[in-house]
Formats: sequence, structure tokens, C-alpha cells
Amino acid sequence: MRPSTGLGLVMLLAAAAPPPGASSCSGCHGSASPIAGRDAREMTAKLMAFRSGARQSTVMGRIAKGFDADELGAIAAWWAARK
Repeated sequence: MRPSTGLGLVMLLAAAAPPPGASSCSGCHGSASPIAGRDAREMTAKLMAFRSGARQSTVMGRIAKGFDADELGAIAAWWAARK
């Protein structure tokens, strides 16, 4: 039986090394992070809102501004693959 494409992608991302910036998230969110396994699109949207200032924060806005949209999407996808 062949796994679905979505499941295969999640498995591939879970095994992949974290993209730049992703591993530093555990510094605040913890290694068994509550962000692990969340929907990548939702996380990307929230990260973009932090980046633009539309979502208020003390630290996340400054962190998110250091990444472009593709990098934030890659970070979100990597964390989404962690469960």
C-alpha cells in the first residue's frame, strides 16, 4: 500500500534537517513544542502577521522580520511535520 502524497511529504519533512531559524524556536517554545504539529498554513499566516506588525508581540515580530515569506513558510512546514 502506497502512502498518500500528503503523508509522504510530512514524513519527508519530519526527517529533514530544520531550515535556518527553525531550531531556535524551541528556545522559547520548548523542545516538545506546542507549535509542533500545527497547520503549516496557519503558522505561516501568523508568522507573516508578526512580521508585518498586524499581530502584536514583544519578541516574535522582531524575530519574524529576519526572514522572508519563503523562509517563514519553510519554518512553519518543518514544525508542522513534528508531532
